[in-house]
Amino acid sequence: MAIARMQGGPLDGQLLPLEDPEMDRLILPYSETQVVYERAGAPENTGSDDGPTEAVFRFVEAEDDIVPERDDENDPW
Repeated sequence: MAIARMQGGPLDGQLLPLEDPEMDRLILPYSETQVVYERAGAPENTGSDDGPTEAVFRFVEAEDDIVPERDDENDPW
């Protein structure tokens, strides 16, 4: 199993399963658009006994503008 560690953009800080640790680009659905992340550097923890393989992916772009919507416009928080 491999893990994609997301940096920047709307998925910042999230870990996602990665089918192939050699993937260079991820295009993921987000709300009503898509976001694009690219791998930054080589995969880490590739040994058999050092945990799951991890690859860092950095935010590149979104297909459309991402505007977070609030559930209640009158809520100040």
